[in-house]
Amino acid sequence: MRYHQLTSEERYMVSALLKQRVPAAAIARNLGRHRSTISRELRRNATRYDGRYRAEKAVEYSNGRRRRCRKKSQFGPEAWRRVLELLHQDWSPEQISGHLRANRTLWISHETIYRYVKRDRKRGGLLFQHLRFWKKKWRKIYRSRDSRGRLPGKRMIDQRPAAIETRKQIGHWEIDTVMGRYGTRPCIVTLVERRTGYLMIGKLPARTKDAANRRVLKLIKRRPNHFETITADNGTEFHGYEEVERVTDVKFYFAHPYHSWERGTNENTNGLIRQYLPKGMSMETLTQLQCNAIADKLNNRPRKRHGYRTPVELFNAI
Repeated sequence: MRYHQLTSEERYMVSALLKQRVPAAAIARNLGRHRSTISRELRRNATRYDGRYRAEKAVEYSNGRRRRCRKKSQFGPEAWRRVLELLHQDWSPEQISGHLRANRTLWISHETIYRYVKRDRKRGGLLFQHLRFWKKKWRKIYRSRDSRGRLPGKRMIDQRPAAIETRKQIGHWEIDTVMGRYGTRPCIVTLVERRTGYLMIGKLPARTKDAANRRVLKLIKRRPNHFETITADNGTEFHGYEEVERVTDVKFYFAHPYHSWERGTNENTNGLIRQYLPKGMSMETLTQLQCNAIADKLNNRPRKRHGYRTPVELFNAI
């Protein structure tokens, strides 16, 4: 079988399995790869400042090495003719790459196709217009700092006790909001317990700090003895955290901007919630009872990382 480099999707899978403490050899079997491929990936693309493996950084490092490579492209005119035929049918680069690989006709990554389109545009070509979100994708970003508001004096994740990172204690939660259809105000707030994955969902009439505080206080009252800390992102809806701390004695910590992996449990759980509340769906008619029902479904779903026990089993047992 011809060797080909790990795809972005495979790198995200490697990162997710490492968070579950799956050994490199088991990751290789899961992906159908040789274990030396995974070992080499972890060695070459670990994050440089702390040595941990993160998919976003791994993709960035890999793409950087490819850009710096002076080798002639391995894809000739015939290969690009196949790619462009599908691109002109408005197929995405991911679909083109996956289709050609599945049919064993061409092994080309979607990153390579994106780079080809970008070079074409610089030369005045119009291939980029066949990309679904080309207006947004190629828009230059000028801001260099978090645009969602800054709050001085907040307690950052670096100050969080190191024991929380081990996930051996219960009572440490992550919080986030999940938005509905663009242009509508109603949304939900999610609270996930780091040790067990136990989930609570609250309906918000709007993504504001007052609405978030009211709902979070109600959720905490359901399990008042099982909250010690909450880790949030930098959304302005959490800028009223001091009121929650004053009422409940629960300490808030904030992740660094654009470091979603620092709240990985919450990010992964929000992905599971999208099965029931898909992107683009309006949450205007969503009720708190429906939110509770979705949380119950996920809390009673077996998890591989828990040996196929459910979050509610672990939470109640502990």
